[in-house]
Amino acid sequence: MSVVHWLQYTRLTENRMRLYFVRHGESEANILRVISNRGYRYGLTARGQQQAVALAQYLKHVPISGIFSSPLRRAVETADILAHVLGRSYHITDALCEYDCGILENKSDDASWRLHHDIAEDWLLHKHWHRKPDQGESFMDISNRFLPFIAHLTQDEIRTDSHLVLIGHGGLFRLMLPLVLTNIDQQFVYEHGIGHTTCIIAQSHPEGLECVQWGEIHLQHREGLADFL
Repeated sequence: MSVVHWLQYTRLTENRMRLYFVRHGESEANILRVISNRGYRYGLTARGQQQAVALAQYLKHVPISGIFSSPLRRAVETADILAHVLGRSYHITDALCEYDCGILENKSDDASWRLHHDIAEDWLLHKHWHRKPDQGESFMDISNRFLPFIAHLTQDEIRTDSHLVLIGHGGLFRLMLPLVLTNIDQQFVYEHGIGHTTCIIAQSHPEGLECVQWGEIHLQHREGLADFL
């Protein structure tokens, strides 16, 4: 789909809310391979800043009405760039924070990463929703802050035609988006991933939020799971 056709489609559906789920730009923590999901450390790399600028230029064609961001530095710096280019303020919310890894925080060794991946797999493959690293969050903890936030945004009648940018994290979105997007499942997320500043566009429908674009992939409306254009 060309940019022109995409903009035409946007105008045809402008009376429907759209949420733009955006992963932050590349961060220093990504380069150092450090688990860093607390505090205000590890900002964007130069490449991450360029990624955020490119995304902001892309979104200049969209009537963005609001921006929400995770409180982690890499997300806030991404929000700063988008807000400056788009001429919008932004709001910080813990609902978009990456999930808390507890005792694994600030670790970079292989054993810590193995435990990190093992817990995520236990959630997704074995549905052990309450498992968590010591002092960290479980799948249920994450969903209990993320899902009400999305429900509040989509059920607010004042926002019915809003275009809202939600800046968060790869781990958070990989876990939670299949719960809120009616045509996306975990297999789709696994196959297509979520790169830095990937923009995932969801549109409101009577039956819920439907993904219409996942990065460069455009999806068509149909019953069931995503179908490519």
